[in-house]
Amino acid sequence: MRDDLMFDVAVVGAGPAGLAFTRSLAGAGLTIALIEGQDEAALRDPAFDGREIALTHNSIRLLKSLGAWDRVPAEEISDLREARVLDGGSPFALTFDAGGADRLGVLIPNHLIRRALFEVVEGQSGVTLMAGRRVSSCAVQGAAPRGRVVLDDGATLRAKLIVAADSRFSGVRDQLGVGVEMNRLGRSMMVCRMRHDQAHGHVATEWFDHRQTVALLPVADAQERVSSVVLTLAAPAIADLMRLSPEAFAVEMERRLKGRLTGLELVSERCAYPLATTWSRRFAGEGFALIGDAAVGMHPVTAHGFNLGLRGQDVLAKVLKSARGGDIGAERLLARYERDHRLASWPLYQGTNALVRLFTQETPPARLARAAALRAGQATAPFKRVVKRMLTA
Repeated sequence: MRDDLMFDVAVVGAGPAGLAFTRSLAGAGLTIALIEGQDEAALRDPAFDGREIALTHNSIRLLKSLGAWDRVPAEEISDLREARVLDGGSPFALTFDAGGADRLGVLIPNHLIRRALFEVVEGQSGVTLMAGRRVSSCAVQGAAPRGRVVLDDGATLRAKLIVAADSRFSGVRDQLGVGVEMNRLGRSMMVCRMRHDQAHGHVATEWFDHRQTVALLPVADAQERVSSVVLTLAAPAIADLMRLSPEAFAVEMERRLKGRLTGLELVSERCAYPLATTWSRRFAGEGFALIGDAAVGMHPVTAHGFNLGLRGQDVLAKVLKSARGGDIGAERLLARYERDHRLASWPLYQGTNALVRLFTQETPPARLARAAALRAGQATAPFKRVVKRMLTA
């Protein structure tokens, strides 16, 4: 019988949140097991997944502090200078510009952020990467080290703290008995890159059209004629679009965009993701913590999810480092992370869900309400300042 492997922290999930958290603990003197179902080759060179991540200024600062920012090719970073929200066929737009700053934020392909974060974690002292391995079971019980994680190859890990970073559909969260509010929306999001005739001018557009939602995100391109197109529809309709030939797809997308972009040409793979929002009943407890989407799975419409996850892992890492040799799995210590991250997450989660409900309902009262809301927002300077701060800080 093999002896249990002993660690201070077992992190399950080597996505952006798990990688960033592992890097945030560099120099803290903690031994860390980083467990990920994907193999090491996929972590070292992640495939394009269609997602363009809108980073706030705080997220940029965090990536710089982790050493990951300079590992993203500069030519792949697209400035975001203006954002606008459109409703149906109305020509009116609620707009947010950079004001006196150079930009609202930036857009970076998700796979490049993942690659950069893996590069800074690879070889980090005290980290044992367990790639291509999955969690069969885990539990928190008894005295420290409280955590017990059994892998699919039979290896057993013991840790003072288990950190779940394994997506909004977290199996670790379920194993630990943490309840979750999950809303499966019955809709899917399709993302791809398309070349077009018009220059995007580094403007991001969120268009709540009738029965579809479209986001047009500026991609780094010398001629400013490539955008990430994000289309949200009922899941069967997205499946139909995914089956079209590239040529037929471009024709269909031009029809759906109603002249906003013309001369469309598909220049990347198409990727589709089912939409679900999640809110975990607890973010931490005796011997465990949840970060990233395992804690809060945001609707992508306001682009808060990645930034919120990056902020949350930073808070948890600082809490653990403040223990200074004490019990990092103590509920009393982890309660500080729980309070801080819930306070930061709750208004964004509820506000985003309310926005989605308002702008996706097709009843006449809802249409009137959102038209009025956009115009009131555009005319109310304090409101625009608050929203801009939420989007960029």
